[in-house]
Amino acid sequence: MRLIFPLLIALGFPAVAPADDALSPTNPDAAEATPRSVPLAQIQRYVSVYRAIQDAYVEPLDDEALMKAALRGLLADLDPHSAYLEKDEAQALMEQTDGTYAGIGVEIEQRPDRSLMVVAPIDGTPAQRAGLRAGDTIIAVNGQVLATRGADAASRELRGKPGTQVTLTFVRPGDAAPRSLVITRETIRVTSVSSRMLEPGYGYLRISTFQADTGPQVKRQLTALAQTSEGGLSGLVLDLRSNPGGLLNAAVEAADALLDQGLIVRTKGRLAYSNASFHAKAGDAIAGAPVVVLVDAGTASAAEVLAGALRDHKRAVLMGSRTFGKGSVQTVVPLDNGDSVKLTTARYYTPSGTSIQASGIRPDIVLRGEASGGPSEQELPGHLTGDDEASGGVGRGEVIEGDAAIGKALAQLKATRRTVAAKATAGG
Repeated sequence: MRLIFPLLIALGFPAVAPADDALSPTNPDAAEATPRSVPLAQIQRYVSVYRAIQDAYVEPLDDEALMKAALRGLLADLDPHSAYLEKDEAQALMEQTDGTYAGIGVEIEQRPDRSLMVVAPIDGTPAQRAGLRAGDTIIAVNGQVLATRGADAASRELRGKPGTQVTLTFVRPGDAAPRSLVITRETIRVTSVSSRMLEPGYGYLRISTFQADTGPQVKRQLTALAQTSEGGLSGLVLDLRSNPGGLLNAAVEAADALLDQGLIVRTKGRLAYSNASFHAKAGDAIAGAPVVVLVDAGTASAAEVLAGALRDHKRAVLMGSRTFGKGSVQTVVPLDNGDSVKLTTARYYTPSGTSIQASGIRPDIVLRGEASGGPSEQELPGHLTGDDEASGGVGRGEVIEGDAAIGKALAQLKATRRTVAAKATAGG
């Protein structure tokens, strides 16, 4: 189980490690912002409320627990991705960058009502095999309602010793009543990249999440696919459906493997270290063969960066449904007591300068089929406002499941190849 999103690499910023979509800046010596003073009147108001709770609440409260509750509330009111992480939660983020941990294998977001929204189950994990889907909202764990005990405690219970069981009660979009699942925890070893040949000349690459070794794996498997096909690949299906993101550096490396040059992503924030640009180096692992990228409502964050970069450079056609729309950067700030603060510090932009925040990416070719309703950034209470929301330019995405989409992507690649061949013949 991933609590929110995994850590990235250290920025050139004292005592700070970035999370999820954060990247190391082009200028590692970026200066810190000047510290701001906190108005005394606001401190006094906080102390007054704190004392009132201590003195008058119906039951005695532990000072440490009360303070942590205040800190969680402070961050929860900012946006859905900022959070206070206790020591074990922060450690879990570190562990998951290696792709190995104990739990059920699901990406979740904590919601203001204390429920847990499933961003996506991870390929090949107990959560996926049990039938948990993107868009499901977990409302109770082991019979304990999250609204009464807190999502923090419940999310920790999804982790546990391999072989032990956990019972989830959840609501699925469109259902009249909640469902229940009993899931057996395992040691989760996430294989983030897999590949195979669909037909002679046509390859398939699946990226389920972005972790520390994803970038090198993508390059290695693309090279292997090209070598398997005599004369190189004629086309590639890149499957990013229900990929909830992860390490953005890994997404940049994956984009670099398919781009010969150009900007991949740019981040913009208030602090100098939050402003960075990342470019592709020369070399395309499949020598310019056409690419169709499969996306859906569960394609989020770093996966959207990859999809956006490939489309903006006209390197790929996107097929599927509108993506999740997480276009923000989080930075994890370690505290002296071992806990951490996960704070949204920037937005990211595709090479064309487009912000994906809340609006997501609309595919070039829309697939519907038997798609079920999925989550989206714009549905998260307190999310950062996207550029297109005021104009009503945001729609709901869907989760696209099954192999039918792969078949349609393959057909699109063949049609593209025929078109290119026809133009070459006409020109000759």
